[in-house]
Amino acid sequence: MMWADGQDLLHAATIFAAGFLAGAINVVVGAGTLVSFPILVLLGYPPLSATVANTIGIVPGSVSGVIVYRHELRAHLPLVRTLLPASAGGAVVGAVTLLHLSAEVFTTVLPWLIGVGTLLVIAGPTIRRMIVRPTTDGDEAPSSVFPRRGTRLASVAGAFLLGVYGGYFSAAQGILLIALLGVTTTLLMQELNALKNLTVAVVNVIAATVFVCVSPNQIEWPVVALVAAGSTAGGWVGGRFARRLPAGVFRAFVVIVGVATVVALLVRR
Repeated sequence: MMWADGQDLLHAATIFAAGFLAGAINVVVGAGTLVSFPILVLLGYPPLSATVANTIGIVPGSVSGVIVYRHELRAHLPLVRTLLPASAGGAVVGAVTLLHLSAEVFTTVLPWLIGVGTLLVIAGPTIRRMIVRPTTDGDEAPSSVFPRRGTRLASVAGAFLLGVYGGYFSAAQGILLIALLGVTTTLLMQELNALKNLTVAVVNVIAATVFVCVSPNQIEWPVVALVAAGSTAGGWVGGRFARRLPAGVFRAFVVIVGVATVVALLVRR
């Protein structure tokens, strides 16, 4: 759907605000699409066009979030090199699937995925304590962020599946990734957030590239530009806010957004 003649400033400002909120929330939690996508649909854009425009538009915001967390990422480059190829491969599969299949299936299961992810965020510290063995005399301290060999495989497989999900419909992939890595790694909450920002950014960039190359006629470029401008500003603001949050407060914020998102989705059904 192309923009109509005489489109007013309020319409454009609403799209910009949607991008700003998406950028800020994506950096802090990873559920920004659940704000921007519904707004675009309510403004009259078809779901597929809204999804494509939103995915491309939030790329700058995702990248700005990565820049804010560059120091935490630098400390975990081996983990980045382990997970990013899986996420990238999944993103290609998900984006191609979106262009050929209906999004109704993901829309139906989305509340359940986010609900499970939110529960995992709550239970993450307890589950992680159960996985990690306390060191005793004669034992070496863990030399990897993976407490056991099986958790590395689970992390890679999960990163691929969440890449597929993110390439198809990116809403709340950050919540699910934090939940996964909170259980399968020994990373602290801010480190999880840094890795989440990078992974989501890579997934969004790859999905956007697939959309531009495969189906450029379905892209609403004026909408993309406004979402991109808003998400860049939102990602910058959100990144600085997230870095000042203690781990406990950050975890509580993730849970609140997750629960609110599930409720909103169930009410709209």
